[in-house]
Amino acid sequence: MNEMNEKKNRLLPLAALCIISALLGGVSSVSLLQYVYPETLSAIEAQATLNSPGTASPVTLLANTQTDESNSPVVQVAKDVGPAVVGVSNYQNVSNTYRYGFGLGSRNNTQSSELVEAGTGSGFIIDAQNGYIVTNYHVIENAQKITVSLSDGRNLEAKLIGSDSRTDLAVLQISDTSNLTEVKLGDSSKIEVGEFVVAIGNPGGNKFARSVTAGVISATNRTLQMSGESTLYNMLQTDAAINPGNSGGPLVNYSGEIIGINSAKYAESGFEGMGFAIPITEATSIITQLIENGAAKHPALLVSVSDQYLLYAKEQNLPLGAYIYEVNPEGPAGKAGIQEGDVITHVNDVKVENSTELIGEIYKHNVGDKVTLTFIRDGQTKAVQVTLGEITT
Repeated sequence: MNEMNEKKNRLLPLAALCIISALLGGVSSVSLLQYVYPETLSAIEAQATLNSPGTASPVTLLANTQTDESNSPVVQVAKDVGPAVVGVSNYQNVSNTYRYGFGLGSRNNTQSSELVEAGTGSGFIIDAQNGYIVTNYHVIENAQKITVSLSDGRNLEAKLIGSDSRTDLAVLQISDTSNLTEVKLGDSSKIEVGEFVVAIGNPGGNKFARSVTAGVISATNRTLQMSGESTLYNMLQTDAAINPGNSGGPLVNYSGEIIGINSAKYAESGFEGMGFAIPITEATSIITQLIENGAAKHPALLVSVSDQYLLYAKEQNLPLGAYIYEVNPEGPAGKAGIQEGDVITHVNDVKVENSTELIGEIYKHNVGDKVTLTFIRDGQTKAVQVTLGEITT
Protein backbone atom coordinates (compact mmCIF):
# COMPACT_ATOMS: atom_id res chain seq x y z
CA MET A 1 0.00 0.00 0.00
CA ASN A 2 2.77 2.40 0.92
CA GLU A 3 4.47 1.55 -2.34
CA MET A 4 1.30 2.46 -4.29
CA ASN A 5 0.95 5.74 -2.43
CA GLU A 6 4.52 6.59 -3.25
CA LYS A 7 3.93 5.93 -6.99
CA LYS A 8 0.76 8.00 -6.87
CA ASN A 9 2.58 10.87 -5.24
CA ARG A 10 5.23 10.70 -7.93
CA LEU A 11 2.64 10.76 -10.77
CA LEU A 12 0.68 13.76 -9.48
CA PRO A 13 3.38 16.35 -10.21
CA LEU A 14 3.92 14.83 -13.66
CA ALA A 15 0.19 14.99 -14.45
CA ALA A 16 0.00 18.57 -13.24
CA LEU A 17 2.97 19.45 -15.45
CA CYS A 18 1.24 17.91 -18.49
CA ILE A 19 -1.97 19.82 -17.81
CA ILE A 20 -0.12 23.12 -17.42
CA SER A 21 1.85 22.45 -20.61
CA ALA A 22 -1.35 21.73 -22.51
CA LEU A 23 -2.93 24.93 -21.26
CA LEU A 24 0.12 26.96 -22.17
CA GLY A 25 0.21 25.35 -25.60
CA GLY A 26 -3.44 26.25 -26.17
CA VAL A 27 -2.86 29.87 -25.19
CA SER A 28 0.20 30.05 -27.46
CA SER A 29 -1.76 28.62 -30.36
CA VAL A 30 -4.54 31.15 -29.93
CA SER A 31 -2.01 33.97 -29.72
CA LEU A 32 -0.32 32.75 -32.92
CA LEU A 33 -3.67 32.53 -34.69
CA GLN A 34 -4.41 36.11 -33.74
CA TYR A 35 -1.20 37.21 -35.45
CA VAL A 36 -1.34 35.10 -38.59
CA TYR A 37 -5.09 35.02 -39.26
CA PRO A 38 -6.58 38.07 -37.57
CA GLU A 39 -9.76 38.11 -39.72
CA THR A 40 -10.41 34.43 -39.06
CA LEU A 41 -10.13 34.86 -35.32
CA SER A 42 -12.25 38.01 -35.35
CA ALA A 43 -14.98 36.09 -37.12
CA ILE A 44 -14.74 33.27 -34.57
CA GLU A 45 -14.91 35.76 -31.70
CA ALA A 46 -17.83 37.55 -33.33
CA GLN A 47 -19.71 34.28 -33.76
CA ALA A 48 -19.00 33.38 -30.15
CA THR A 49 -20.33 36.74 -29.01
CA LEU A 50 -23.36 36.33 -31.23
CA ASN A 51 -24.13 32.94 -29.68
CA SER A 52 -23.40 33.88 -26.07
CA PRO A 53 -26.33 34.31 -23.69
CA GLY A 54 -27.46 37.84 -22.97
CA THR A 55 -26.16 39.38 -26.22
CA ALA A 56 -28.57 42.11 -27.21
CA SER A 57 -27.31 43.29 -30.60
CA PRO A 58 -26.24 41.18 -33.61
CA VAL A 59 -22.66 41.33 -34.85
CA THR A 60 -21.90 41.57 -38.58
CA LEU A 61 -19.14 39.16 -39.58
CA LEU A 62 -16.17 40.43 -41.58
CA ALA A 63 -17.07 38.07 -44.40
CA ASN A 64 -20.19 40.15 -45.06
CA THR A 65 -18.43 43.53 -45.37
CA GLN A 66 -16.67 43.06 -48.72
CA THR A 67 -16.93 45.91 -51.26
CA ASP A 68 -19.26 45.32 -54.20
CA GLU A 69 -17.00 45.93 -57.23
CA SER A 70 -20.04 46.38 -59.47
CA ASN A 71 -20.57 49.77 -57.80
CA SER A 72 -17.32 51.13 -59.32
CA PRO A 73 -17.92 54.41 -61.21
CA VAL A 74 -15.99 53.04 -64.20
CA VAL A 75 -18.31 50.02 -64.39
CA GLN A 76 -21.36 52.29 -64.37
CA VAL A 77 -19.88 54.62 -67.00
CA ALA A 78 -19.18 51.63 -69.26
CA LYS A 79 -22.77 50.43 -68.87
CA ASP A 80 -24.31 53.86 -69.48
CA VAL A 81 -22.09 55.22 -72.26
CA GLY A 82 -20.82 52.06 -73.96
CA PRO A 83 -24.03 51.43 -75.97
CA ALA A 84 -23.76 54.93 -77.48
CA VAL A 85 -20.21 54.39 -78.77
CA VAL A 86 -19.87 53.28 -82.40
CA GLY A 87 -17.15 52.12 -84.75
CA VAL A 88 -16.56 54.18 -87.89
CA SER A 89 -15.03 52.72 -91.07
CA ASN A 90 -13.62 54.85 -93.89
CA TYR A 91 -13.83 53.25 -97.35
CA GLN A 92 -11.92 54.65 -100.31
CA ASN A 93 -11.51 53.70 -103.95
CA VAL A 94 -8.34 51.83 -104.87
CA SER A 95 -7.42 51.36 -108.54
CA ASN A 96 -6.18 48.00 -109.79
CA THR A 97 -4.41 47.35 -113.10
CA TYR A 98 -4.67 43.89 -114.69
CA ARG A 99 -2.40 42.65 -117.49
CA TYR A 100 -3.12 39.71 -119.71
CA GLY A 101 -1.78 38.45 -123.07
CA PHE A 102 -3.11 36.58 -126.05
CA GLY A 103 0.19 35.50 -127.46
CA LEU A 104 3.87 36.12 -127.36
CA GLY A 105 4.56 39.81 -126.98
CA SER A 106 0.86 40.68 -126.85
CA ARG A 107 -0.32 42.54 -123.73
CA ASN A 108 -3.55 44.35 -122.85
CA ASN A 109 -4.15 46.42 -119.71
CA THR A 110 -7.43 47.00 -117.92
CA GLN A 111 -8.12 49.11 -114.88
CA SER A 112 -10.78 48.75 -112.24
CA SER A 113 -11.41 50.24 -108.83
CA GLU A 114 -12.91 48.89 -105.66
CA LEU A 115 -13.84 50.26 -102.26
CA VAL A 116 -11.54 49.10 -99.50
CA GLU A 117 -11.42 49.97 -95.83
CA ALA A 118 -8.77 52.67 -95.59
CA GLY A 119 -9.08 53.31 -91.86
CA THR A 120 -11.22 52.95 -88.77
CA GLY A 121 -12.10 55.11 -85.81
CA SER A 122 -14.76 55.71 -83.22
CA GLY A 123 -17.73 57.98 -82.65
CA PHE A 124 -20.71 58.43 -80.37
CA ILE A 125 -24.42 59.02 -80.81
CA ILE A 126 -25.30 62.58 -79.86
CA ASP A 127 -28.94 62.54 -81.06
CA ALA A 128 -30.72 59.17 -81.04
CA GLN A 129 -33.95 60.47 -82.53
CA ASN A 130 -32.25 61.84 -85.66
CA GLY A 131 -29.36 59.38 -85.79
CA TYR A 132 -26.58 61.98 -85.49
CA ILE A 133 -23.09 60.72 -84.65
CA VAL A 134 -20.01 62.80 -83.77
CA THR A 135 -16.51 61.73 -84.80
CA ASN A 136 -13.20 63.28 -85.90
CA TYR A 137 -12.64 64.83 -89.31
CA HIS A 138 -9.46 62.81 -89.81
CA VAL A 139 -11.44 59.58 -89.28
CA ILE A 140 -13.64 60.21 -92.35
CA GLU A 141 -11.26 62.34 -94.44
CA ASN A 142 -11.40 61.49 -98.19
CA ALA A 143 -13.98 58.75 -97.60
CA GLN A 144 -16.11 57.58 -100.53
CA LYS A 145 -18.21 55.46 -98.21
CA ILE A 146 -18.68 55.46 -94.43
CA THR A 147 -20.12 52.65 -92.34
CA VAL A 148 -21.00 52.58 -88.66
CA SER A 149 -21.01 49.54 -86.37
CA LEU A 150 -23.41 49.73 -83.41
CA SER A 151 -23.19 48.03 -80.04
CA ASP A 152 -26.05 45.67 -80.93
CA GLY A 153 -24.14 44.28 -83.91
CA ARG A 154 -25.76 46.30 -86.69
CA ASN A 155 -23.53 47.65 -89.48
CA LEU A 156 -25.09 50.61 -91.25
CA GLU A 157 -24.01 52.98 -93.98
CA ALA A 158 -23.70 56.56 -92.73
CA LYS A 159 -24.17 59.90 -94.46
CA LEU A 160 -21.67 62.70 -93.92
CA ILE A 161 -23.66 65.71 -92.71
CA GLY A 162 -20.72 68.09 -92.32
CA SER A 163 -17.04 68.25 -91.41
CA ASP A 164 -14.55 70.84 -90.21
CA SER A 165 -10.83 70.25 -90.67
CA ARG A 166 -9.87 73.24 -88.51
CA THR A 167 -11.37 71.69 -85.37
CA ASP A 168 -11.06 68.03 -86.49
CA LEU A 169 -14.81 67.43 -86.13
CA ALA A 170 -17.41 65.70 -88.28
CA VAL A 171 -21.07 64.73 -87.95
CA LEU A 172 -22.57 61.59 -89.50
CA GLN A 173 -26.15 60.40 -89.75
CA ILE A 174 -27.69 56.93 -89.93
CA SER A 175 -31.24 56.36 -91.20
CA ASP A 176 -32.10 53.42 -88.92
CA THR A 177 -32.69 55.09 -85.55
CA SER A 178 -34.38 52.18 -83.77
CA ASN A 179 -33.10 51.33 -80.27
CA LEU A 180 -30.32 53.90 -80.22
CA THR A 181 -28.69 55.22 -77.04
CA GLU A 182 -27.42 58.80 -76.94
CA VAL A 183 -24.86 60.37 -74.64
CA LYS A 184 -25.19 63.11 -72.04
CA LEU A 185 -23.00 66.17 -72.57
CA GLY A 186 -21.06 67.70 -69.68
CA ASP A 187 -19.31 71.04 -69.15
CA SER A 188 -15.63 70.80 -70.04
CA SER A 189 -15.02 74.38 -68.85
CA LYS A 190 -15.30 73.13 -65.27
CA ILE A 191 -12.77 70.32 -65.66
CA GLU A 192 -9.95 70.32 -63.11
CA VAL A 193 -6.52 68.73 -63.42
CA GLY A 194 -6.54 65.39 -61.59
CA GLU A 195 -10.21 64.66 -62.24
CA PHE A 196 -10.95 61.01 -63.02
CA VAL A 197 -12.04 60.23 -66.60
CA VAL A 198 -12.87 57.23 -68.77
CA ALA A 199 -12.09 56.80 -72.48
CA ILE A 200 -14.22 54.49 -74.61
CA GLY A 201 -13.51 53.57 -78.22
CA ASN A 202 -12.41 51.02 -80.79
CA PRO A 203 -8.60 50.81 -80.73
CA GLY A 204 -7.52 48.63 -83.63
CA GLY A 205 -11.01 48.46 -85.11
CA ASN A 206 -14.08 46.40 -84.27
CA LYS A 207 -11.96 43.56 -82.91
CA PHE A 208 -11.53 45.61 -79.73
CA ALA A 209 -14.81 47.54 -79.94
CA ARG A 210 -15.87 49.69 -76.98
CA SER A 211 -12.64 49.17 -75.02
CA VAL A 212 -12.67 51.06 -71.71
CA THR A 213 -9.62 52.74 -70.19
CA ALA A 214 -9.45 54.98 -67.13
CA GLY A 215 -7.16 57.78 -65.99
CA VAL A 216 -7.14 61.42 -64.99
CA ILE A 217 -7.04 64.83 -66.64
CA SER A 218 -3.31 65.53 -66.81
CA ALA A 219 -3.58 69.11 -68.08
CA THR A 220 -5.89 71.55 -69.85
CA ASN A 221 -5.49 74.20 -72.56
CA ARG A 222 -2.87 72.28 -74.51
CA THR A 223 -2.00 73.37 -78.06
CA LEU A 224 -1.31 70.47 -80.40
CA GLN A 225 0.34 70.81 -83.80
CA MET A 226 -1.13 68.15 -86.09
CA SER A 227 0.20 66.91 -89.41
CA GLY A 228 0.20 69.55 -92.13
CA GLU A 229 -0.96 73.02 -91.11
CA SER A 230 -3.71 71.94 -88.71
CA THR A 231 -3.44 73.02 -85.07
CA LEU A 232 -5.80 72.08 -82.25
CA TYR A 233 -6.26 74.49 -79.36
CA ASN A 234 -7.33 74.27 -75.71
CA MET A 235 -7.04 70.48 -75.72
CA LEU A 236 -7.56 68.28 -72.67
CA GLN A 237 -4.59 66.04 -71.88
CA THR A 238 -5.23 62.66 -70.23
CA ASP A 239 -3.23 59.60 -69.22
CA ALA A 240 -6.16 57.27 -70.00
CA ALA A 241 -4.87 54.95 -72.73
CA ILE A 242 -5.77 56.27 -76.20
CA ASN A 243 -4.63 54.30 -79.24
CA PRO A 244 -5.18 54.38 -83.01
CA GLY A 245 -8.88 53.72 -83.52
CA ASN A 246 -9.90 55.63 -80.38
CA SER A 247 -10.16 58.83 -82.43
CA GLY A 248 -13.67 60.25 -82.29
CA GLY A 249 -14.65 58.33 -79.18
CA PRO A 250 -15.83 60.00 -75.96
CA LEU A 251 -13.86 61.07 -72.90
CA VAL A 252 -16.27 60.73 -69.99
CA ASN A 253 -16.33 61.95 -66.38
CA TYR A 254 -17.46 59.75 -63.48
CA SER A 255 -20.97 61.19 -63.78
CA GLY A 256 -21.29 59.58 -67.20
CA GLU A 257 -21.11 62.93 -69.05
CA ILE A 258 -19.07 63.52 -72.21
CA ILE A 259 -16.41 66.14 -71.52
CA GLY A 260 -14.14 65.54 -74.51
CA ILE A 261 -13.70 63.91 -77.92
CA ASN A 262 -10.55 61.78 -78.12
CA SER A 263 -8.46 62.94 -81.06
CA ALA A 264 -4.74 62.29 -80.73
CA LYS A 265 -1.91 60.81 -78.72
CA TYR A 266 1.71 61.86 -78.37
CA ALA A 267 3.47 59.09 -80.27
CA GLU A 268 7.08 60.16 -79.77
CA SER A 269 9.27 57.23 -78.76
CA GLY A 270 9.65 56.95 -74.99
CA PHE A 271 6.43 58.80 -74.16
CA GLU A 272 3.38 57.06 -72.72
CA GLY A 273 0.09 58.22 -71.27
CA MET A 274 -0.24 61.43 -73.28
CA GLY A 275 -3.60 61.47 -75.03
CA PHE A 276 -5.55 64.55 -76.10
CA ALA A 277 -9.25 65.31 -76.42
CA ILE A 278 -11.25 68.20 -77.86
CA PRO A 279 -13.23 69.91 -75.03
CA ILE A 280 -16.92 69.19 -75.61
CA THR A 281 -18.08 72.68 -74.58
CA GLU A 282 -15.99 74.27 -77.35
CA ALA A 283 -16.96 71.54 -79.83
CA THR A 284 -20.71 71.93 -79.29
CA SER A 285 -21.05 75.14 -81.31
CA ILE A 286 -19.16 73.58 -84.24
CA ILE A 287 -21.27 70.42 -84.06
CA THR A 288 -24.45 72.52 -84.12
CA GLN A 289 -23.23 74.43 -87.18
CA LEU A 290 -22.35 71.20 -88.99
CA ILE A 291 -25.81 69.78 -88.33
CA GLU A 292 -27.62 72.96 -89.36
CA ASN A 293 -25.43 74.15 -92.22
CA GLY A 294 -23.11 71.30 -93.19
CA ALA A 295 -20.14 73.63 -92.56
CA ALA A 296 -18.64 75.65 -89.74
CA LYS A 297 -17.75 79.35 -89.58
CA HIS A 298 -14.71 80.57 -87.68
CA PRO A 299 -13.70 84.08 -86.60
CA ALA A 300 -10.89 85.51 -88.70
CA LEU A 301 -8.69 88.54 -89.32
CA LEU A 302 -8.09 87.50 -92.96
CA VAL A 303 -4.34 87.99 -92.77
CA SER A 304 -1.40 85.65 -93.38
CA VAL A 305 1.11 85.24 -90.56
CA SER A 306 4.63 83.84 -90.39
CA ASP A 307 6.95 82.71 -87.60
CA GLN A 308 10.13 83.24 -89.62
CA TYR A 309 10.32 86.64 -87.93
CA LEU A 310 10.87 85.04 -84.52
CA LEU A 311 14.51 84.06 -85.05
CA TYR A 312 15.34 87.57 -86.27
CA ALA A 313 13.46 89.10 -83.31
CA LYS A 314 15.44 87.01 -80.82
CA GLU A 315 18.74 87.90 -82.45
CA GLN A 316 17.89 91.62 -82.46
CA ASN A 317 16.22 91.54 -79.03
CA LEU A 318 12.91 92.69 -80.51
CA PRO A 319 9.46 91.97 -79.06
CA LEU A 320 8.02 88.60 -80.07
CA GLY A 321 4.68 88.39 -81.83
CA ALA A 322 2.77 87.25 -84.92
CA TYR A 323 4.39 88.76 -88.04
CA ILE A 324 1.90 89.85 -90.74
CA TYR A 325 3.24 89.19 -94.22
CA GLU A 326 0.01 89.50 -96.20
CA VAL A 327 -3.25 91.40 -95.59
CA ASN A 328 -6.59 91.15 -97.37
CA PRO A 329 -7.45 94.83 -97.81
CA GLU A 330 -11.17 94.02 -97.72
CA GLY A 331 -10.83 91.91 -94.60
CA PRO A 332 -11.48 93.07 -91.03
CA ALA A 333 -7.79 93.61 -90.17
CA GLY A 334 -7.12 95.43 -93.45
CA LYS A 335 -10.08 97.75 -92.96
CA ALA A 336 -8.88 98.50 -89.42
CA GLY A 337 -5.47 99.61 -90.70
CA ILE A 338 -3.28 96.52 -90.14
CA GLN A 339 -0.45 96.45 -92.71
CA GLU A 340 2.18 94.02 -93.98
CA GLY A 341 5.17 93.98 -91.65
CA ASP A 342 3.16 94.70 -88.50
CA VAL A 343 3.85 92.44 -85.53
CA ILE A 344 0.76 91.69 -83.39
CA THR A 345 1.72 91.27 -79.73
CA HIS A 346 -1.65 91.28 -77.92
CA VAL A 347 -5.29 90.35 -78.50
CA ASN A 348 -7.18 92.49 -76.00
CA ASP A 349 -5.01 92.09 -72.89
CA VAL A 350 -3.65 88.63 -73.76
CA LYS A 351 -0.04 88.46 -74.91
CA VAL A 352 0.73 86.47 -78.08
CA GLU A 353 4.27 85.59 -79.12
CA ASN A 354 3.72 83.67 -82.36
CA SER A 355 1.15 82.92 -85.04
CA THR A 356 -0.21 79.86 -83.24
CA GLU A 357 -1.01 81.86 -80.14
CA LEU A 358 -2.62 84.62 -82.23
CA ILE A 359 -4.95 82.18 -83.99
CA GLY A 360 -5.73 80.44 -80.70
CA GLU A 361 -6.83 83.72 -79.12
CA ILE A 362 -8.92 84.71 -82.13
CA TYR A 363 -10.65 81.29 -82.02
CA LYS A 364 -11.80 82.01 -78.47
CA HIS A 365 -14.15 84.66 -79.90
CA ASN A 366 -17.12 84.59 -82.24
CA VAL A 367 -17.70 86.04 -85.69
CA GLY A 368 -18.70 89.69 -85.25
CA ASP A 369 -16.92 90.16 -81.90
CA LYS A 370 -14.79 93.27 -81.48
CA VAL A 371 -11.22 92.80 -80.28
CA THR A 372 -8.34 95.19 -79.71
CA LEU A 373 -5.10 94.30 -81.48
CA THR A 374 -1.86 95.73 -80.14
CA PHE A 375 0.96 95.70 -82.70
CA ILE A 376 4.41 97.12 -83.41
CA ARG A 377 5.16 99.12 -86.55
CA ASP A 378 8.52 100.78 -87.18
CA GLY A 379 9.45 100.39 -83.54
CA GLN A 380 6.29 102.07 -82.26
CA THR A 381 3.45 100.36 -80.39
CA LYS A 382 -0.04 100.96 -81.74
CA ALA A 383 -3.54 99.56 -81.15
CA VAL A 384 -6.68 99.22 -83.27
CA GLN A 385 -10.13 97.75 -82.75
CA VAL A 386 -11.16 95.03 -85.19
CA THR A 387 -14.56 93.45 -85.83
CA LEU A 388 -13.83 89.78 -86.54
CA GLY A 389 -14.82 88.41 -89.93
CA GLU A 390 -15.34 84.77 -90.86
CA ILE A 391 -13.90 81.87 -92.76
CA THR A 392 -15.99 78.85 -93.65
CA THR A 393 -14.82 75.25 -93.95
